[in-house]
Amino acid sequence: MSTEVPEGYNTPIPQSITTPDAVDTRIGRLEFVDGVPTRETSSKLWDHLDFMRGVEVFLNCVPAASMQAMIVGLESLGLDACNKAVIADDLLDSSGLFLTGNTDTVYTAVLLDLDRDGPTVVEIPPGCGPGTVNDAWFRFVVDMGAPGPDRGAGGRYVILHDDDDTTVVPDDVFVARSPSRANFLVLRGFLVDGKPDAATEMFRNGLRAYPLADANNPPEMEFISMSRKEFNTIHSNDVTFFNEINEVIQREPIGVIDHETRGLLASIGIEKGKPFAPDGRMHEILSEAAAVANGTARAIDFRPRDPEALIYDDRKWITAFVGGDYRWLRRDGEGGRNLDARTLFFYFATVNTPAMALKMVGVGSQYAAAMTDADGDPLDGSLNYRLHLPAGIPARDFWSIVIYDPQTRSELQTGQRYPSLNNARDQLQYNDDGSIDLYFGPEAPAEGSSNWIQSVPGKSWFTLIRLYGPLESWFDKTWRPGDFERITMTAER
Repeated sequence: MSTEVPEGYNTPIPQSITTPDAVDTRIGRLEFVDGVPTRETSSKLWDHLDFMRGVEVFLNCVPAASMQAMIVGLESLGLDACNKAVIADDLLDSSGLFLTGNTDTVYTAVLLDLDRDGPTVVEIPPGCGPGTVNDAWFRFVVDMGAPGPDRGAGGRYVILHDDDDTTVVPDDVFVARSPSRANFLVLRGFLVDGKPDAATEMFRNGLRAYPLADANNPPEMEFISMSRKEFNTIHSNDVTFFNEINEVIQREPIGVIDHETRGLLASIGIEKGKPFAPDGRMHEILSEAAAVANGTARAIDFRPRDPEALIYDDRKWITAFVGGDYRWLRRDGEGGRNLDARTLFFYFATVNTPAMALKMVGVGSQYAAAMTDADGDPLDGSLNYRLHLPAGIPARDFWSIVIYDPQTRSELQTGQRYPSLNNARDQLQYNDDGSIDLYFGPEAPAEGSSNWIQSVPGKSWFTLIRLYGPLESWFDKTWRPGDFERITMTAER
């Protein structure tokens, strides 16, 4: 500590606690009069504070905006009651905008509204693949099917509000509680002989959802096909993102999020029971905040810096669940929440379940994403690539690879109906040693066209490998996929 007494003081004052009259920063020069900001500096700092909070709202609330967009998109297909379900009876093709959806299982989804219907019963059939209920913030509520408490045998579930004091529920049901009004149920059925027919029949005959109050006379289920349908379940990436979040806050109970998050939202004008009406200054700031936050989310996804994002130290493949915790907690919470890991997942994916993060040999599913080629460059739809998968692909049930549009994070729209390959549906050509080479480019190769996925000149793309029933060699990393290598390829004639 300095022993000098500055002018105007009676004792020595540490320089570290004082503010200079002028400070040069990334937002320009800040000027003070003996520590008091000038009017111009104060205005600049308040604008910057609003901007920072707008960025933080965007990055922290991607899960809520994504669920809101999911609800709006599915409602556009006709889901206005819990006894209505959408079903990808002819698989999920690229017509609909749906975050990294797969083309390899039969999706069935139901929207649950616990305020409208009260405690809600869900009956699922035996043989159902992975299923999950998430709340309005895309937080895990309960698993169903193979990774759920019914263990694939089928069963009945009752979904209740956290504060619901209902005690009269059947003895033979699994009870789960949610903090939110809106909840999203998604189930998956596996292909049989490469076809969706058996899974579709299983859901149509065995899935039921209805209010517990109607248990003695439940309404018939209605199934709405989502195959070959145009719909959008992707949240906005401009200033209208904040309107989506406002819709969530106005609809949901106040306790759906904590005080800290409520305060962050209130700081930019989003508060339950109050209109969200930013003035011209705030609208301009939030527009810029959305642009920067959207770019930041894309940097986190496509150029992650966290070493834990890389699955292998010598490959480009990244994990969707950085840190291996579906809550994105470091060391079970001792290290706080990994905010960037949460953003990485929800900006390009949906459905939050421990089954995708935990090591469960032979059960559930595991994922790996490749955002770039072997050199770290964006995958170019005008170029040709080869991906080598060694023998012994570690999937007990089946494996697949799907390519996606980085703009929409949905299936890439190409001349192929499904921008994907999987070993349960497609007649693939393997190498003599059991390995397989997959090809990607704008035109089919002269050799290996059965192993080809089409890309689009002028468009980039990225990909996900899915392993259903992952085996030990995936978890111990003794099996490793290659990176995407640029090649010169002769087109099919």
